Amino acid sequence: MPDGTVRVMKRAAKGGFTFRKPATDDGTAIHELIARCRPLDENSIYCNLLQCSHFADTCVVAEEGGEIRGFVSGYIVPDARERLFIWQVAVAPEARGNSLGRRMILEILNRPEQGDITELHTSITPDNKPSQGVFSSVADFLDADVEQKVLFHEDDHFDGQQKTEILWEIGPFDMEEADRPLEDVA
Repeated sequence: MPDGTVRVMKRAAKGGFTFRKPATDDGTAIHELIARCRPLDENSIYCNLLQCSHFADTCVVAEEGGEIRGFVSGYIVPDARERLFIWQVAVAPEARGNSLGRRMILEILNRPEQGDITELHTSITPDNKPSQGVFSSVADFLDADVEQKVLFHEDDHFDGQQKTEILWEIGPFDMEEADRPLEDVA
């Protein structure tokens, strides 16, 4: 659109949630959501604004009743265009139990502009069982293998101030060959 206006595309989903790409006016609400989703690292609002603008194609917002209930941020790895790296998955406490994390990740993968993605990567600390469950369920949906290895070690990379991050490599997969339609994901 010539005047700089961004058209927001929404897609209704099961359970009263609507999925869409984030917009810059979502930055503060996303920042507040992440703050409520401990133990997620809080980034600056500026970082969230960049996610909502520069990386909107690889991020998703889940709304319910006009309120942001979930957010997934990700990006295409610069030297591996077939790889989507998921940075954070945030689901509001009141929206948990709806498989919203998995549904948002699959929403990103199902976008036409993501057709070249055949691998999904993320990093998870060894004690983060909820995230492990989300990404295991995504791998199951995609009928894809999961390999794990240390990405950043707590002593070598974090000077002992943060837990080791384990890289989860999911894939290869083909969204067109997923074992059931995306609309069936609950």
